[in-house]
Amino acid sequence: MEPFTTHSGIAAPLIRINIDTDAIIPSREMKRVSKEGLGEGMFANWRYSDVATREENPDFVLNQAPFRQATILLTGVNFGCGSSREHAVWALKDFGIRAIIAPSFGSIFYGNCVRNGILPIRLAEDTVARLAELHEKTPEAKLAIDLPAQRVQDAQGGDWSFEIAAADKEMLLEGLDQIAMTLKHDDKIRAFMAGDRETRPWIYAQAQCHMN
Repeated sequence: MEPFTTHSGIAAPLIRINIDTDAIIPSREMKRVSKEGLGEGMFANWRYSDVATREENPDFVLNQAPFRQATILLTGVNFGCGSSREHAVWALKDFGIRAIIAPSFGSIFYGNCVRNGILPIRLAEDTVARLAELHEKTPEAKLAIDLPAQRVQDAQGGDWSFEIAAADKEMLLEGLDQIAMTLKHDDKIRAFMAGDRETRPWIYAQAQCHMN
């Protein structure tokens, strides 16, 4: 997983509330075995006037220059609610989204973002609205994110801090998934098992018998 430290990119304003995972990627778009290519189906019902032919809807923000190259999404309350489908995050990542800024997120979606290298940032609703207005007026402007400092900065000098759990921050900064995070404690795990084997040898003897 690609680590996230600092990032500067184009921010696309998509200010709608309660955007659920089915809107992010409809179920009919989840036909691929791999994660690659899922970005094509992201927001399919909104991006395409005709989903079958992939005729683009020119009014949708991600079909407009320069938002086609957006790496940051500005959006509304409760983003990523609905089902737990991880494909929604995979689609966003495949499109090129590195961070999502919203007042709140669906809890499972938030966790899926962290575990796939996308930084979910919670900012106040009026702050997100201000950023959206700025980037509608000056779409080429870059938004800067500093995860170690936990700050967001706009091109006009606006500066905001955000909160993130220590474990989530560590996972993103080091580009680790849950298994890799666990393996960081491999020495402690092995030491515990060795000690436990001496303290309760009968447990391991029974396990060996069952395996045989």
